[in-house]
Amino acid sequence: MRALTKTVLGVGAAGAGVLAWASLVERNAFVLRRFELPVLPQGAEPLRVLHLSDIHLVPRQGRKAQWLRHLESLDPDLIVNTGDNIAAHDAVPAVLDAFGSLLDRPGVFVLGSNDYFAPKVKNPFRYLTRHHAKGTGDTSRLPTSDLVHGFTSRGWVDLTNRHDKLVIRGRRFDFVGVDDPHLGYDRLDLVRRPPHPSAELTIGVTHAPYQRVLDAFVEDGAGLVIAGHTHGGQVCVPGYGALVTNCDLDTSRVKGVSRWWPGAAHQPSSAAPDGAAWLEVCAGLGTSPTAPVRLACRPEAVLLTLVARG
Repeated sequence: MRALTKTVLGVGAAGAGVLAWASLVERNAFVLRRFELPVLPQGAEPLRVLHLSDIHLVPRQGRKAQWLRHLESLDPDLIVNTGDNIAAHDAVPAVLDAFGSLLDRPGVFVLGSNDYFAPKVKNPFRYLTRHHAKGTGDTSRLPTSDLVHGFTSRGWVDLTNRHDKLVIRGRRFDFVGVDDPHLGYDRLDLVRRPPHPSAELTIGVTHAPYQRVLDAFVEDGAGLVIAGHTHGGQVCVPGYGALVTNCDLDTSRVKGVSRWWPGAAHQPSSAAPDGAAWLEVCAGLGTSPTAPVRLACRPEAVLLTLVARG
């Protein structure tokens, strides 16, 4: 009995240690990931794209806000924001302040579910079941219009179920975006069309990387798709990886860079056919305030350097 008691106490202590690491250390261990993607026409100069996602900011999170402000030193040419910026009713001013002069740079954005609805306490193990892929059903509305106005008043382009373009350093880039597919707000019927012939690149932007959205973007000529939402799995198994993606994307693509084409699910990027797009999924910088843990999945922003195809 004494040996059993020691074992139980040991397991409990180990579990407490893991929880302390995940909630106090790793969720604040922000990191910048860097990738180089060959998506531009031959001879094109590189373009630096800063991808921000799933910040889930509340005003008390000064460390996260300060880390965000420092990203201006990267000198990005374009900001892509894939949603879930706020996590409280009073968070919009804090988010805009944290972005600082990044808002003066060319930028595009879409919204996530937590830009519409406040988080609520629920069973955290639900995330590990098939029910994780369903919409929130929350009824506590956040000041979404204030957030959108804060971005658009500084010149960022709202891609909520729409197309648009930006001319960056004299070069045209086309964008197609959808509202949050996790809530079923995406309207692909409004955005389906072939790419513009004068665009150097068409970029698809979505909060949640559901397969129906990825397929539509690629079928319509997007060479790069940028998404968030997955939190990289958030609580991962060291040496194994993510258990879930919080959508119908396979776990091999839960974060980082891969290739996507219709029918790509559960196939390696090495099997990509001609015309496959690049897919970049950001694990995001935050967590819901009701589940403030990360394990084997550090919070991140992503800097993409787009270069000419070989």
